[in-house]
Amino acid sequence: MLRFLLYFLAFAKSVNAFTYETISISGISYHAVIAKPGEIQMAWKSPEGKPLRTFEALKKSLPSTPQFIMNAGIFEPGGIPSGLHVQDGKQLLPLNLKDAPGNFFLKPNGVFLIGASGARVVDSVEYGGLKATPRLALQSGPLLLRDDKIHPKFREGSTSRLHRNGVGVLPDGRILFLMTDQKSASSRVNLHGFASAFLKKGCRDALFLDGDISKMFVAGKFELRSDNHYGALIYIGG
Repeated sequence: MLRFLLYFLAFAKSVNAFTYETISISGISYHAVIAKPGEIQMAWKSPEGKPLRTFEALKKSLPSTPQFIMNAGIFEPGGIPSGLHVQDGKQLLPLNLKDAPGNFFLKPNGVFLIGASGARVVDSVEYGGLKATPRLALQSGPLLLRDDKIHPKFREGSTSRLHRNGVGVLPDGRILFLMTDQKSASSRVNLHGFASAFLKKGCRDALFLDGDISKMFVAGKFELRSDNHYGALIYIGG
């Protein structure tokens, strides 16, 4: 009986655990993490109210080493997220619908959110009419995919090929995080190609998070050491 119980607990843990792998899509190498909505958490400030900014600061603020960390969207000087930020059900920053230069403001931009009904990626304008009460939400831009359609301003032949990371929602409700392999010069991708990668993995909706400064940490499997500073951070607890 005890052996069966131990087996059941081990099986349940494996079912709930996120997955990490390196994959190739259209000749581009990616680091891919797939997780259930309930596994994902987000942090911006320390308990003292100061922006965490780095992976190391986040690790030190948690009771145990997190299993996964990735930077969570575009930010302003001082590590302030550029738009909506909802953490633990509390809105800390409002939706930003302004027009300005830069990737964040390449409309449509979008919101990644997790609520009682699961994870979603929506147009920022659409979010304003949802009356949503998410557990967590972040705004970034541009929107990569919405309802299977690639952002209308992306061009397949664009020569702007860079390191990128983003988030999408799979048909089964799980969340897909993709980051290009920064160590491979051949794994730079333009925004059209990046959006296509999420589409080919089955996502109908996906959001760009950030570019060349992007990093990922997966405990015991993958880490790009860096002193880069960020705004909010997405993580899975230990």
